[in-house]
Amino acid sequence: MASGDTLAAWGAAAAIPPSADYGTLDVRNGHLVLDFDDTTVESVCFVGVVPSNYGGGGLSAVVTWMVTSDTNTGHQVGWGASAERHPVGFDVDSDNFTTVTQVYTWLTSEPGEVQRTLVPLASTSTFVAGESFRLRVQRMAGDDTATGDAELLAVELRES
Repeated sequence: MASGDTLAAWGAAAAIPPSADYGTLDVRNGHLVLDFDDTTVESVCFVGVVPSNYGGGGLSAVVTWMVTSDTNTGHQVGWGASAERHPVGFDVDSDNFTTVTQVYTWLTSEPGEVQRTLVPLASTSTFVAGESFRLRVQRMAGDDTATGDAELLAVELRES
């Protein structure tokens, strides 16, 4: 694969919540979304398998989202992403995510307008084609300035 190629993509329904502090399912005009609060860092995970044609490059998560109600273009939503690879012998009873990378995006003027935030993943050079992995996506509430929920619509894993 080449830089910019899609390795995997998920909609909101594919999210796996952790035991606490997770984005919650909601529907916006017939679109299934995950609502992330503005006061608590919440996360979800997506599971995949690294494609056999993965070129060994860096990885980025592309978060497709919108806000529920904030119209202040001077506000930002922060998204974080990290990954966990599952080589043979990995113990799934413990987490081993890479360091969370955080990216902040200025709001558009209208709630419901789709936005995309590209979040480069840290320490991804050890991923191996054919291995399973988890991608964790978080809203960095408390660090961002947007009020109300941020609604996650979809996530793409891209080779960068």
